[in-house]
Formats: sequence, structure tokens, C-alpha cells
Amino acid sequence: MRAVDLIQKKRDGFELTTEEINWLIDGYVSGQVPDYQMAAWAMAVYFKGMSTRETSDLTMAMVATGDQIDLSAIEGIKTDKHSTGGVGDKVTLILAPLVASFGVPVAKMSGRGLGHTGGTLDKLESIKGYQIERTQEEFIKQVQDIGISVIGQSNQLVRADKLLYALRDVTATVDIIPLIASSVMSKKIAAGADAILLDVTVGEGAFMKTIDEAEELAQTMVDLGKAVGRKTVAVITDMRQPVGQAIGNRLEVLEALDIMKGQAREDVTHFICELAQMMLSLAGKNIDLETIHDHLVNGKALAKFEEMVVAQGGDLTDLHRQSSAEFITDIKADRDGFIEALPALEFGLFAMRLGAGRAVKTDSLDYESGIVFVKKIGDSVSKDEIVAKIYSNQKLTENLLTEFKKNVKIGMTKNQPKEIVKIIS
Repeated sequence: MRAVDLIQKKRDGFELTTEEINWLIDGYVSGQVPDYQMAAWAMAVYFKGMSTRETSDLTMAMVATGDQIDLSAIEGIKTDKHSTGGVGDKVTLILAPLVASFGVPVAKMSGRGLGHTGGTLDKLESIKGYQIERTQEEFIKQVQDIGISVIGQSNQLVRADKLLYALRDVTATVDIIPLIASSVMSKKIAAGADAILLDVTVGEGAFMKTIDEAEELAQTMVDLGKAVGRKTVAVITDMRQPVGQAIGNRLEVLEALDIMKGQAREDVTHFICELAQMMLSLAGKNIDLETIHDHLVNGKALAKFEEMVVAQGGDLTDLHRQSSAEFITDIKADRDGFIEALPALEFGLFAMRLGAGRAVKTDSLDYESGIVFVKKIGDSVSKDEIVAKIYSNQKLTENLLTEFKKNVKIGMTKNQPKEIVKIIS
């Protein structure tokens, strides 16, 4: 075979065979197929798409390029959760220990943030001493011992995805459904969980901008999971505004702690409970929302989170400390009314400029910086009332403050968004 022939075949709208896809992926990982030819193929896929069978073949070809974790030594149905990316998304920090507090094992490999989207690993690394790197044996033993571990993805897991994602990131071929679905599901399948909850975000702060796109991606990933015997459910969630109140690594950890202490907004607390109910159901446990809510706010989820932090070298005193950001700037409302919009993308990019996120993968992070919203969409506000607080280690210019304020939309319409838009199973 020749890569140029496969590029041309896909460019002209034809399906590649299973053998052709396997050859292409194996050749790329081995170096036989160079970056420039793989980039051309990815662009052909961007414009011509892939069939369901092609996407499935691509996913399994990528799984075969690295280790596959065997979690069979862990008793029970092992669960995992993945988000397609968002702003202020600290859900894993709360959801994983909440589910584990019911005796359901959570074995999760997470990623870092890039651009306006945050990464779970970055949030955990804002805790002094927390170790995201674990051997497969250590990972499995910790889940056996305490029922939960959240670590970084092994370098030997789905090697094709690491290469292909980096290439897609610099060739404008990230946001195409077959390549997103195969990237996500190859890692989830290789990571070994029996049951997977997928959080597919939609809106201007997400990769999927429309409900139709989000539904297509969700259904594609659910079908891929089910095809290899994994219990898989997807929820489509609203990413028009940030998740919860905080954006920024230390600040999101603190909000997660508040949620697990019963001291947070009821809307985000209820959202986490709904997701937990779905994960528990995938593991064969049908538990009512009231019981789940009790576990979340009565200290059981928090105790499990602290147990995980200690097991992975984290300092509990540091876990509970406040942000050490040098400057805290209050943003006040310039009129009476209701918060009508808090565009997630704009605030994610703003937080990135403060140092809370990366423009490129090699950027260092300021773990202490970020934003805390005192008000969210649908909340009433009075003139001069605090809407948000900006945490930074740099003094903010008037231009930056003006830019922030223009994205806080205040009007006379009370609009209460619903976090979960649709469930795909």
C-alpha cells in the first residue's frame, strides 16, 4: 500500500477498508507514514467524513498501538467518566469520589487543559505533592485498596492518539466528529473500564457548537463503546456559561471542596448528583437522588476525595488552603437586572491570559489565578453588587477590566439554563 493512494481515496469520498486503516495507523506510529501525509489524510477526513464502520476501525486500530489496561483484578464494575472539554469543569473532582463513596470502583485517566478548556490533571497538581504519574500496578492496587484513583494517561497508552492529536491541533483538523470520537473512545477502551459516562458539552465554550453536532458525536461514541462490550451513556450538557462558579486550578479545587461540604450553589450540586446517578446505574446500583445528595454533602464524598489525595502523595493542609493570588479584584454590576449571559469561551480565554490555562502545551501555569463568579445566568443583580472576583498575580489594566465587564451581560430577562440538555444511551 501507499499513503498517497489512501489520501486520494478518502479525498475522493470513498471508504477505506479495515486493512487500509490498520496499515495507515501502524505506518504513522512506526514512522513509515510521515506527518505531512497524515495531515493530508486528516484534512481529507475533515471534508469527506468517515462511515460508522471506518470510525470503529480507526478507533480499534488506535487502541492496538499501545498498552491496554486489564482491570479484571479489581472487583465489581469499574467505571470511568470523560468530558469533551469545557470551562470551569471541575466535575471529575467531585463525581469520582462521590461514586466511589458508594463502593463502585472509579479507575480514571485524565488529561491536561489546552487553550480555554481546563484539565483535571492541572487542577489536581495545584495540590502540593499530588502525583499524577503512577505505574499500572500502583494504579490498580490503589483502586483495589480505596476504590478510586485519578492519574495521568500512560505514555504507552494509545500512542497513535498522542501523535495524531498533536498533528490535528496544528493543522486545523481537531473539530471533526470521527476524529474526536476515535480519539476519546480509543483512550477509554484502552483504559479498561467496564462502564463509561460521557459528558458531551455543547455551546460557544465547547468544541461542539450546536445540539445536532453534539448529538452526533455523543451517539457515535456511545455506539463505539457498546460495540466492544462497554456500558456507555452520554449526556449533552450546556457550555454557554462556565460550569459552577470558579475558573482556575486552585479556585476550582476549592469550589469542589465547598460542593462536597454542602456549601455550594444548589444548581451545580444537583447537576453532579444527576451524573452520579447515571454512573451508579451503569454499575448496577439504582440509588435515588436524595441518597446521592446526602453522600455528597454529608462528608462521605469529601472523605473519599481526601483519601485519594493522601494515597497519591498530596498534602491535606495544602488541599484546603485558599488561593495565594496577590490581587483580588471585584467586578461590580453597572445596572440592576438579571445576568443574561456569561460567555464561557470569552472567560476561559480571559483566565488563560491570567495564567490559569495554556496557549500551547509547553506553557507553565499559575495555579492560583482565575475567576470566581458570585452571580450566574438567571441571577438577579443590583447596581454596584459584586458579580465576580478576579484572582491574579499581576495588576489588571483598565483595558483588561473593561474587556471582562463587557462580557457580563445584564438585562431584564430571567433565563435559567438547564445543565443536562439530553441523554444518549
